[in-house]
Formats: sequence, structure tokens, C-alpha cells
Amino acid sequence: MAERPTTSWREGIGREAEQLAAGTLDPGCACMADLYPDELLVATDTVLDAFDADVAGLNSAEDVEVFAVVERVVLALNAVDDTHCGYETDEREALCDYIDTALTEHGVDVAALTARHGLGRHELTDKWRDW
Repeated sequence: MAERPTTSWREGIGREAEQLAAGTLDPGCACMADLYPDELLVATDTVLDAFDADVAGLNSAEDVEVFAVVERVVLALNAVDDTHCGYETDEREALCDYIDTALTEHGVDVAALTARHGLGRHELTDKWRDW
């Protein structure tokens, strides 16, 4: 099952907190909690909850339906990014990978889908993505 980016972000926050508590990390080098404030994590998870529900309901969906699900999640993530200024390069890549993996796990051949529409596999979200 695809691991949400927010899971690894939370794990990083936890590791950093442990290191701070143990005195093995200089407080000036701690950045995870600032990079991933709780509001960003909660908002991102809310969007991904809706996406996961949409993906679970695709069952042999037509391309237009798959693209509609992708558009909804990307536009919702755009809104989260606009509000929280939260997605940097690594986070963007992790979110795109999550979308791709979740679709693949539910039977969508992302490479074939994008190819049918003249896109490369990694261009799946580009039409709508601002982050």
C-alpha cells in the first residue's frame, strides 16, 4: 500500500524531536516542525482522504473519470499549498509519487493512461498543478 508523504513527514518530525531531547541535534539545525506544521499535515491528509476514497471507487473507470479524480486532488493540494506555502521540491515529488502509486494499486495503468493522451507518465498532474 502506498505510504502517504505525510507519514514520512511526521516520522521525520518525531526523529528530530527525539534527537533534540537526547541532545544529539543542535536546536539551530532543527527544521522539520517548521517545514511541516500540523495545519499543513492535517490539511494534506484531508485532501488525500478524499483522493483515496475517489480512487477506491474507480473500478475500471474511463480515462475521463481517472483524470477527474487527479484534477480534484491536485486542485485541492493547490489550495493547501496556497494557504500553507508548504510544498517544496521533495514534497511535490512525494505527492506526485503517491498519486501515481495509489492509482496503480487500484488497477490504473498510469503509463498507458498518460500515453493515450500524449503525456509522459510524470506529466499526470502537470495540467492542474501549481505546487
